[in-house]
Amino acid sequence: MGLGETPMGSLGEEELAQMVRDFIESETSTPISLTTSTPLSRNHQTTCLILQEVLGKHTDEEAEIHEKILMYLKDIGTAGHQTNNLKKLVVMKLRNDGYEASLCKTSWVCTPSHHKVCQFPGGYEYIDVMVVENGRPKRVIADMEFRSQFELARPTVTYEEMINDLPLIFVGTEEKLNMIIPLLCSAAKRSLKENGLHVPPWRKPAYMQSKWLSKNCKKVSVSPEDIDLVEDHKTEENRSTTTCCPSIFSRGQLQFV
Repeated sequence: MGLGETPMGSLGEEELAQMVRDFIESETSTPISLTTSTPLSRNHQTTCLILQEVLGKHTDEEAEIHEKILMYLKDIGTAGHQTNNLKKLVVMKLRNDGYEASLCKTSWVCTPSHHKVCQFPGGYEYIDVMVVENGRPKRVIADMEFRSQFELARPTVTYEEMINDLPLIFVGTEEKLNMIIPLLCSAAKRSLKENGLHVPPWRKPAYMQSKWLSKNCKKVSVSPEDIDLVEDHKTEENRSTTTCCPSIFSRGQLQFV
């Protein structure tokens, strides 16, 4: 399906998912050429259009959770808090407001297909919220460090622009992540190749997807006793250099995914 065949705004979730699959397949079958900028520019525009469409679709439940998290963070304040403590505080506040929220910890081992000896272990934390949609339980993922997971040390201008358009706080389903991650990994691959760099295993879709979608996922309940020295961090705010979401209230804070 070409982008011009169906108005982007009219696409349903299944059609959008198929468009992502078709685009990734075409990317995989076409070698990246560094001799001309035209194909790269066209691919970038296509990626941005599809990504914007995916990011623009959300349910009422997702919008509500996103607004709640923003409100919590404004109330808590981010300076001086360790990232892990902030996640725990947000989980507790969500639970106090009646949400079935947990801190979710994933772990995995990535083995490159061309090198079976090398293994790259990984681990990640995010917030898991169970909601009811159309009478059925549905899992919603909330991540306050989403954008930073896709940042590159030496990005091309086009890739940096794409990453800057990502929300600082992701709130969405597994299905949405399964559409977003391949698009961003494909764009990251183009950025690395343009700079003459190889794509490391930890930048490939399988590794990135494992951060949020690993089968080895442990839900952790949170209590006030689990939060370490929150007040100490607040009193040492001026001396602390560890912050979470430092620019969350300065630019793009209301952007939703």
